[in-house]
Formats: sequence, structure tokens, C-alpha cells
Amino acid sequence: MKNYDIVIIGGGPAGLAAAISARESKIESILILERDRELGGILNQCIHNGFGLHTFQEELTGPEYADRFICQVEEKNIAYKLNTIVLDITSEKVITAMNREEGLFQTQAKAVILAMGCRERPRGALNIPGYRPAGIYSAGTAQRLVNMEGCLPGREVVILGSGDIGLIMARRLTLEGAKVQAVAELMPYSGGLKRNIVQCLNDYDIPLKLSHTVIDIQGKKRVEGVTLAAVDAQGKPIPGTEEHYACDTLLLSVGLIPENELSRGMGVELNSVTSGPKVDESLETSLEGVFACGNVLHVHDLVDFVSAESAAAGRNAAAYVKGELPGRASVKKLFLRHGEGVRYTVPETICPERMDEELTVRFRVSRVYQSCYISAYFDHERIRHKKRQIMAPGEMEDIKLTKEELLKYPDRKQITIMIEEG
Repeated sequence: MKNYDIVIIGGGPAGLAAAISARESKIESILILERDRELGGILNQCIHNGFGLHTFQEELTGPEYADRFICQVEEKNIAYKLNTIVLDITSEKVITAMNREEGLFQTQAKAVILAMGCRERPRGALNIPGYRPAGIYSAGTAQRLVNMEGCLPGREVVILGSGDIGLIMARRLTLEGAKVQAVAELMPYSGGLKRNIVQCLNDYDIPLKLSHTVIDIQGKKRVEGVTLAAVDAQGKPIPGTEEHYACDTLLLSVGLIPENELSRGMGVELNSVTSGPKVDESLETSLEGVFACGNVLHVHDLVDFVSAESAAAGRNAAAYVKGELPGRASVKKLFLRHGEGVRYTVPETICPERMDEELTVRFRVSRVYQSCYISAYFDHERIRHKKRQIMAPGEMEDIKLTKEELLKYPDRKQITIMIEEG
């Protein structure tokens, strides 16, 4: 069994940023385990631009953004294994994995960073009636087929769900000659970024039908058409609003789920809202020495935020290995609660003595808000009140807390983040 200071599960943008940060924190023994044939993760199939504006102050494609981190990994001689499936991780941080070259092998780590990313929600989770014909794809699968395999999945397309991948694929398929007839969204608001609605739908005259869903799929061997219907406030189809679309392809862009089977198997506590691990200010999970970052923790909208968060996880894992991170049992813990309008917060607990001088708390709102405030309360005393013109569930929000102000309130037990309307 080989021993490493830090083993990182996943070689996508989160795992790469965490590895580089750990190496810059003077950790020499690092291993990345990646199940795909190359590093970079989902970025390899995201050939559109819009990446790197926060990290590099320039606009890059997904592969270009990934390449900058891959080059750093190579330059810093960080070890990695490709085509390697992690089968199990114990609470003692023993990793069991398998690949063609080594077969089944085990690795002992002093610290583990979970960076497995997320997966798409499948049709089976939607309860759509109809047969199981060919021509139904998740948006990410269609993206890989078009951008990496050179295969156009269909000519006449309807997209269910307005997540960012679905919006981007509406534009991509249009550019490849397909006809995207409509994008249907169950909620009364889009699940994607505003810029993607403008650049991917409005610019190509693709209709976005909010408060609509697919109620039937026609065709046995291949999709022949779908039926859309408007839904009420409870998400139930409204009789008499049905619309038929003849098409040969249905793309599903109905949400992402963090890949946390390994996390659950090793005993990490998971958040019921995000489906990701519960973490503290250091991005450490309920298991000591196990950290989480990126989309395995909570689904991000921008990869730049993934990189920033993962770099923090790498620094904190390095501090843990070097014995520089105080034990949680020896320091005071503040509970971070989500109040009105806030679905969740990352992190969920804060130990002020362990945190950096400034901590970014990330969250998503539960609905569309206009002319409102993000507020933070220490027990019942408000310490933050930030004006926002508009907020939507599709875009991540944040609020910053400083170590100095947290230490001023040693008797407080709880911080509440909430939305207050003007």
C-alpha cells in the first residue's frame, strides 16, 4: 500500500485547483485519481467561451481554461492516475481503486479531498409518461456527442429544462444545423444564468416557455414528437393547454446531482438540500481530514468559483497534514443558518479561530427577488445588509464575513443569512 499526504478524488477543475494549491502550500506527496482518459473533467466538452473572467481576467473556452491548470499540475510534478475508478474510501482514509495497469490497489492518505463533480438528473427521476424510444438524451451527453465525438444527436429538437447546459446546447445545436423548437421550463423562472438566456435563446429566436413541462413522448423506436402543457403553481399540468411538437430528439436539462456515493459510503454527513457534504469554514466534512470542494459540494454556476473554493480546500488540507489546522473539538463553533429566501449556505458551521481573515459564504435564493437586501444576523443583531437589484435561483450569491468581526462576538452561537425585501 502506497502512502500519500493528500489524495484527491477527481481530476476536473476542482481537483486540479486543489492539487495546485496544496503543492503551493509545500505538500510534496499528492496524488490525483481521475476516472476519465484525461484531466480536465467536464471542461473538455465545454468548447464555448465565457470561462476565466474572474480567475484570469480574460475569456477562455473550457478546454483552454482546463489546460492552464493541467500545465501547472505537470510543471509542479503532481502525480495523477487516469482511467482509474475509486471503489471505496474508508473513514480511516484508505482508498481502494482499480485501473487496467495496476488492477485493484489501495492507497493510504493523511487527508482526502473529494472533488468528484456532479451528474445529470435522468429521465427516470421525472415520471414522464410514454415509451422509451431512441432520441432522448441528457443535455451533457448531447454536448459530448457534438463537441467531442462529432455526432449530431438529432435534427428537430425540444429541450426540457433551462439549466445552463440545456441553454448552451440550444445554441450549439442551432449552429450545427438542427432546429431547436422550444425550451420548456417547469418553474416560472429559468434555472440558468441570465447571460445564457440572452446569448443562447434570445439571439437565435428560440422560445423559452416558462411554467411548462413535457406530459407525453410519442414514438416507439425513435422520438416522433412531444406534448407540452402549462402547469399551475403546484406544477400540475393544466388541461386544455397542450401543445404538440413534432421532433426526433428530446434533451433533458433538469438539474445536476453531486456525485456523493463515495462520500455517503465513507460516512460523511450530507446536506439534504444540496446533496453534498456538510462542511465547515475550512471545507472539512464531518470526518476529520476529509475535505470537499466544487460541484460535489454544491452545484456552481461559474467554474471560476469552483477554482477559488477548491484552492481554499487544498490550502486547508495542507494545513491539516502539517498540523497547522486547530482541531475542531478545541475551538468554539458558530452555526450558520439559512433564513427567509435562502435555500442553503456553504459552509454550515464556522470556527472563527480556524478561518482565514475573510470567509466567503455562498448560497442560492429560493425564488426571484427584486430590489432586496442580503442580511446577516448574529443571533438577533444585524451585521451585514447588502443591496441587490435582482437575484434568481439560477445564479449563486455570496456574502463575506471577517474573522475580526466574528471574534468580537464570542458569546454568540448562531449566524443567520436571509433575504429582506426593500
